[in-house]
Amino acid sequence: MRSFLKFFFASFVALIVFSIIGFFFMLMMIGRLATAEKVVIGANGVLVVDISQSFNEQRINDPFRSYYSDEPGQVPGLYDAVRLIKKAANDDNIKGIYLKTDGNGNGYASSEELYKAVIEFRKSKKFVYAYAEVMPQSAYGIAVAADKVYLNPKGAVDFSGYSLTMLYLKGTLEKLEIQPQIFYNGKFKSATEPLRETKMTEANRIQTTAFLNELYGNFLQKVSRARGIDTATLHQYANEGSIQFPEDALRYKLVDGLKYDDEVMDEIKRSLNLKGEEKVNFVSLGRYDKAEGFSDASGNIALIYAQGDIVGGSSENETTIASETYIKIIREARQDKDIKAIVFRVNSPGGSALASEGIWRELSLARRSKPVIVSMGDYAASGGYYISCMADSIYAEPTTLTGSIGVFAVLPNMQGFFNNKLGVTFDNVKTAQYADLGGTHRPLTEKEKVIIQRSVDSIYVTFKDRVVAGRKLSAEVVDSISQGRVWTGLQAQKLGLVDRLGGISDALACAARMANLPETNVVAYPKPVNPYEKLLRNLGGEIRTSMVKEELGEQYHFYQVLKGLKRITGGVQAKLPCDFIIQ
Repeated sequence: MRSFLKFFFASFVALIVFSIIGFFFMLMMIGRLATAEKVVIGANGVLVVDISQSFNEQRINDPFRSYYSDEPGQVPGLYDAVRLIKKAANDDNIKGIYLKTDGNGNGYASSEELYKAVIEFRKSKKFVYAYAEVMPQSAYGIAVAADKVYLNPKGAVDFSGYSLTMLYLKGTLEKLEIQPQIFYNGKFKSATEPLRETKMTEANRIQTTAFLNELYGNFLQKVSRARGIDTATLHQYANEGSIQFPEDALRYKLVDGLKYDDEVMDEIKRSLNLKGEEKVNFVSLGRYDKAEGFSDASGNIALIYAQGDIVGGSSENETTIASETYIKIIREARQDKDIKAIVFRVNSPGGSALASEGIWRELSLARRSKPVIVSMGDYAASGGYYISCMADSIYAEPTTLTGSIGVFAVLPNMQGFFNNKLGVTFDNVKTAQYADLGGTHRPLTEKEKVIIQRSVDSIYVTFKDRVVAGRKLSAEVVDSISQGRVWTGLQAQKLGLVDRLGGISDALACAARMANLPETNVVAYPKPVNPYEKLLRNLGGEIRTSMVKEELGEQYHFYQVLKGLKRITGGVQAKLPCDFIIQ
């Protein structure tokens, strides 16, 4: 008993001390933020755009970032980054852009928006230099927008073509004696393939080959325009493995020079007419945002960001589209008389079909009173397309992955696993035949399988009806282009699933035209959450995630795949495969 009391009081004292320290640390942080000076850019600035950074759809507020780094506490979102690059073109204090291309933390459509912003910036006649020690293909696709592309003399540039790898778990489930009971509609609906196959089905291979070639073709065309090399020759370079060393990249004119970092800095200094030890005034996007950024707190067009998996219920997670939360957001914008149009930015591979229906319904009500325009990001597929199809107009990038009009349900039968692997058995009493329908402790009966398949089929019909009504296409046409098939934005436009190719700015311009607005002022949703509340609420989860990432390293993606497969067992899903690995 004495040792217990000693341990208890020691823990209690430690808790009090930790709380006091935390309290004073919080006061110190608040004081630092309160006295933070306004960021001043100064003359001869060079905007640093580091594309290895992942640009979330909506800006992220991190009040502690300024404490442990020189960067402000706000991380610009994708649309912010695009606007800042465009603004820099007309800013006399910004003389050029330094494009850091050692990686690319963004998807294909997001990269397309950044690429176009840099191309537009070059019309100002200001310089753009891209540099990397090791440049992956995804980064090179943006680097070619620069005036000059430089590579470290001992570095590398990847120019090997695109590949897509899928992870299959059927063999693992068989070893564990877990039977995935799968129901789906749409012959191309490949989200359940990892559970029921050991390799791609022929239908999935056909659709994957088609959209991967479209993505690769877009990449080759951008490189061709920038480097003056025809696409057939570029493909030959990749097919024959011609680019193995930095000298190869220079010889085949994929880069403009092989330089070390200090040599690139010297060239930037010459462009600025700096001499001797004068330093370059590098300005990160975060600092530029702090000094010259945009306020989206009020306006006449609601820009609603919808990023991540579609789920039921409510959530303040920026990368989750929770139906209850988004119904409230859309309703607020719908009922606000100052809001004249809505731009719904969708970057989602889908999720719960029921949650998608709820969001679709609220957007349909909004469309009765004001224009609703959809802007598609990297993904707007399956459930992501479900919540998009009712819009007055749909914009997508050529490299957006969309469509995938199909649904599925997965109910695992874990009886063999429980009985034979764990020695666990079950018994029950029920008052009706289907009272325990959906339980994982036993296999489904044939009658139960019919019930579930009918439910899946019914939701699939509803999904297609929504597309027929929203896109004003015939039922026959929609049926022929649905079946769960994934399309690129370019393909989708030709099929009538998308109206125009373009980004967020294009969608906003369309909304302004439809609402007859002489000036466009954007109000962003969801509204920012108090960063301190968010920090305290998410701290435990972020620590756990960080530990798992550190432990698994490059295998963390596969951990995410397994978590994704766990989520798809809850209800009927309208979702893309959760294990695309495109390289």
